[in-house]
Amino acid sequence: MINYITAKKILKKSKIKMKDELIGSLKSLNRICSKSIYSPSNYPAGNNSAFDGYAIKSDDTKNFNRKKYKKFKILKSIAAGDNPKIKNVKKFESVELMTGALLPKQFDAVIPVEKIKFYPNSKKKYILLNKRVKKHANVRFLGSDYKKKDLIISAGTLIKSSHILAFKSLGIKNIFVKKKPKILFYSTGNEISEKNKINNWKVRNSNSHYIKSLSNNFLFNFVDGGILRDKDSFFLKKILTKKILSKADIIITSGAVSAGKYDFIPEVIKKLKLSNYFKNVAIRPGKPILFAKFKNKEKSFFGLPGNPLSTAACFRFFVYPYLLNILGVKAEKSLKARLKNNFRKKNNFTRFLKCKLTSTRNGNLIVEVLKGQESYKIKSFIKSNTWGLFEAGKSTFKKGQLINCYNNIETNKNIFY
Repeated sequence: MINYITAKKILKKSKIKMKDELIGSLKSLNRICSKSIYSPSNYPAGNNSAFDGYAIKSDDTKNFNRKKYKKFKILKSIAAGDNPKIKNVKKFESVELMTGALLPKQFDAVIPVEKIKFYPNSKKKYILLNKRVKKHANVRFLGSDYKKKDLIISAGTLIKSSHILAFKSLGIKNIFVKKKPKILFYSTGNEISEKNKINNWKVRNSNSHYIKSLSNNFLFNFVDGGILRDKDSFFLKKILTKKILSKADIIITSGAVSAGKYDFIPEVIKKLKLSNYFKNVAIRPGKPILFAKFKNKEKSFFGLPGNPLSTAACFRFFVYPYLLNILGVKAEKSLKARLKNNFRKKNNFTRFLKCKLTSTRNGNLIVEVLKGQESYKIKSFIKSNTWGLFEAGKSTFKKGQLINCYNNIETNKNIFY
């Protein structure tokens, strides 16, 4: 049995290669950018007005006397989206600009309409000024947000709605993203049933539906392979041999990985050609977890324990980091929180505990270990909003101690950073 740190190292070096694909930028939400994206143009595309107001030449006001107003003739009105070109601009002339309208090249300052006096008031043919106006006042400059070739997002970034806004604003039509890994999932066991009404010796199939639900807003495509029964070891080997050559990138099973009479997964896997392999990790829940990368193939296999929370924990701390790695995303960072209640565990085991993360009035994070940590218990998982990672090498954790916390992946979309 290996420790959790060693298992993570094996996973990291067992990376499979995922190809890139070119897609429309407007369809890229929740995909992983595979090539850094740079601005194809300046943004804003030209100097424009920060307010509804009037553009003038600042030099026309350099000798102004506060006691005497000067009339500036209003030549025309320019709205956002209008061609700003204008000819034959003379001294003491102005144009009306709407917010975002481009400045004609003859003008270099804008006065907000709230600060303008008109002459005559009824017809507004002139604006009246008696103060010096600084050059570039209330002007938004060409390229002041993005200059041409500025970096927008780096490779390995999860694309969010804010990125979609930027892509559209900057005229980026297509981008390269990592192809979504295809996960082929099998539940195992004679006790597993898809029926709603079952005998009390049967168990409803929840694990595959849990993993499938994660794929709706997540980093992979899910294919449900169905249920493998206790005598299906030959069938599994046949499936794996066939599917390894197919389009499935990762094969995952749930159950049949422990040491029982019908736990046939390890025996089948070890008969295949493997480049990396581990079975049993000093963790709870999920100790019997199995991993293998197939030799000379860009395919990998996870055998997860069958208890619901063992499946959830192992997906969270083994499969999910593996997905981030093969997609080129930086490793996730934990949150630090103060422990609310004392906790004891076995010294040589890493524990993944269902916890509740809250904050105090002064903003300090507090983490509470919830009751019901057994791998078959669902209630505490529903109440939790984070996983507490309690490292091996220590058995006693006292109130107030800092704990590494990892948010539940189904409830938090910001864990990629």
